[in-house]
Amino acid sequence: MSALPAARAAHATPGAPGALAGTPATPGISATPGASATPATPATPVHQIRAAHTGTTVTVYQAYSPALGLPAARDGRFPPAWKRERMTWIKPSFLWMMYRCGWATKAGQETVLAVEITRAGFDRALAGACLSHYAPRVHADRDAWKESVRSTYARVQWDPERDPHLNPLPYRSLQLGLSGPLSRAYADEWTVSIRDVTPLAREIHGLLRSGDTGAARALLPVETPYPAGPLPHLGA
Repeated sequence: MSALPAARAAHATPGAPGALAGTPATPGISATPGASATPATPATPVHQIRAAHTGTTVTVYQAYSPALGLPAARDGRFPPAWKRERMTWIKPSFLWMMYRCGWATKAGQETVLAVEITRAGFDRALAGACLSHYAPRVHADRDAWKESVRSTYARVQWDPERDPHLNPLPYRSLQLGLSGPLSRAYADEWTVSIRDVTPLAREIHGLLRSGDTGAARALLPVETPYPAGPLPHLGA
């Protein structure tokens, strides 16, 4: 695979890279939607993909301006204005997306999309991805990491998962960045459906602000461990 050009602007800027950790998480509030009232166990892996998924698809989240997000949801596909040459970041965690977009209040992120894509495409991206930062226990040295960055079209960051109040939890959530042919494949081949979940985000946020955390948790999308298998090249 040919080397990537210099880094370009992303559709949705990821959060700051988190350092890899090698021990299980300590107990905390589970971010698993639908079961978030149950505390996480000490066995919750620090690096684990949790998502809403079926036997053939997985749901990821992105946030855009209404000018881009509303046509995408209306047509079930990304419009021509969606720049396929840029790197785009997708997030399987609804709550991490809420943290990133401020419950759909940040400028340019007022429309939250749930994008259902094929597991085949998602798995392909994971298999060929590299970490967005150097990790000594994953890479032989910094030169090896730099070479992986130059020669791949997918990046992975592990950022602290969030509870319903957007506080950080002691385990991580996946962010997957796609560029070049993978960005185009995501938009034009892997996408099965696109839904506008902004009303859901606002309803949950409203319940949290009113103090009804239980009702808010009951509305969260159900996310369970995704069967990606060991991903040693991604520290998981």
